[in-house]
Amino acid sequence: MKLPALPFTITDWNQVPVTRHPGESGEALWRTFGTGELRVRIVEYSPGYTADHWCDRGHVLYVLEGELHTELKDGRSFVLTPGMSYQVSDFGDAAHRSSTPVGAKLFVVD
Repeated sequence: MKLPALPFTITDWNQVPVTRHPGESGEALWRTFGTGELRVRIVEYSPGYTADHWCDRGHVLYVLEGELHTELKDGRSFVLTPGMSYQVSDFGDAAHRSSTPVGAKLFVVD
């Protein structure tokens, strides 16, 4: 990932509007800062959330709260808790999708 040219920027996440994204079950609430091809988000998944799609986009994802279940299309699965992260590129065969039984709050850069 190469960050685009941008000035020093501070984001007060409490002031960023929330957008709602329904899942197969539950919903995701996003607060998003974007510039060029860079997207930085605080994402909150409701308890019982399951994504409605496989994602092929690369991310750096850090779990702030809760418990995140990540399933790879090849059948592997992982459980992440606060203080854990994953990094996945736009390339390769790492299509993934998220779910959470208890809810999760994430910091995501893609």
